[in-house]
Parts: sequence; structure tokens; C-alpha cells
Amino acid sequence: MVLTTGCSGWDHGLDVVVEGYAARVTDDAVLAEAAKAFGAKWDGRWQFTARDGAFRGPDGNGEAMVFEVTPVKVWAHAKGDPFGHTRHRFPRRGASAGGSRRGPLW
Repeated sequence: MVLTTGCSGWDHGLDVVVEGYAARVTDDAVLAEAAKAFGAKWDGRWQFTARDGAFRGPDGNGEAMVFEVTPVKVWAHAKGDPFGHTRHRFPRRGASAGGSRRGPLW
């Protein structure tokens, strides 16, 4: 899967592309921890609850599936003065001493 983010300006900002493996997160305890992090990060504007393997609205309605991404490669392109670019390749799964699964990034 490829995840991209950036801005539409050509002379400012940063574009980032992450290539990796996506897996759906359905463990309510993990989702609750992520929901708490979202609330703290975004000044309380993104409020979710975790139930039945998905994010729900504060009233329990709606459903948003959550995925974790294990990155393989990341590219970044700085736009503006100065222009620039970089890339990073992550070790293959299981290649590090920490095991085959990384913990949450939040």
C-alpha cells in the first residue's frame, strides 16, 4: 500500500510517500489507545470510541476501520527554498533484534 500526504503548493511544504504493508486493527484495547492519542493530538476535536473492532463516534454510531502501516520505504520532497529530497528504507520484517512486529507509532 502507498500512503501519501503533502500540500498542493509547488513552492512550499513537504510531500511524503510511505510504501509498506497495511493490516486492519480490530483489537478494541489497541483501538482505545489510538483513539485516546487522536483526542490528545487534535485538541479533542477528533473523538472516537473503540467498539467491535472499529472506531465509532462519541455517541457510538458510525464505523471507521483503522489500519496500521509497517513502512518499507519513505520518500520526502521539500518544496520551496531550499528544494530537496530524501528516502529511507526500513529493515525487513524480522531482521531487527526487536522481533517481527513493531509497536504502535502513536
